[in-house]
Amino acid sequence: MHEMSLAEGVLQIVEETARRENARRIKLVVLEIGRLSSVQPDALRFCFDAVTRGSMADGTTLDIVDVPGSGWCLQCMATVPMQELYGACPTCGSHQVQPTGGTEMRVKEIEIE
Repeated sequence: MHEMSLAEGVLQIVEETARRENARRIKLVVLEIGRLSSVQPDALRFCFDAVTRGSMADGTTLDIVDVPGSGWCLQCMATVPMQELYGACPTCGSHQVQPTGGTEMRVKEIEIE
């Protein structure tokens, strides 16, 4: 389950930021997770809850924003929505689609006190 290492990485990022700002506690973490990122939001939520216990992020609200997938179809020469990696172009049916969005995961925002 790679979500555990991702949750640990997120915790490290937000704790470093909170310490730099002399915060006592992290109240909210907003993550953007692309639909094509192969990250399972429910598994990440579970892992985040586990890794934050006893830390300055213990009890933090984790808000996950779904980022839709998109890709460049080499046949249509157009940007098209993608529901899955290696899926067919919804316009022409070609499988020559390069992902251009929705593969990322990033910390969008944190709220500290």
